Amino acid sequence: MYAVFSTGGKQYRATAGDRIKVEKLEAEKGSTVELDQVLMVGEGEDVKVGTPLVDGGKVLATVVEHGRGDKVKIIKFKRRKHHMKRQGHRQYYTLLEITGIEGAEAKKAPAKKKAATRKAAPKADAEAKADAKAEPKNDAANDAAKSED
Repeated sequence: MYAVFSTGGKQYRATAGDRIKVEKLEAEKGSTVELDQVLMVGEGEDVKVGTPLVDGGKVLATVVEHGRGDKVKIIKFKRRKHHMKRQGHRQYYTLLEITGIEGAEAKKAPAKKKAATRKAAPKADAEAKADAKAEPKNDAANDAAKSED
């Protein structure tokens, strides 16, 4: 079983036992975290998609460690101006180990119904409509107009 969940403005796909780096969470090392913004739960062909969230869906995870990612180097350079600015950034992260996916079980998609094949009936309905349009209706206004002539 897998789940797609959202945390820190990003979406992740995970199964039980996966280790995922997410944006920094305020939780202590070794504590259990419950992620309740589950967007989709699936197992094989059985998939349940939320609108926008799955009702009762939860992803349980254990905090393994906190850390900082690799350095991203930023260089701003303007040619012929004797100008170059260097900067670096290391993003904080939390390493989670997914312990389980709870809540709504994935439901099977409803089987498609076969359309009943009725070939004779639609033709008869079309002919009846054509006959109804061809015949004028006998309204009181039509009767009055005929009597005046």
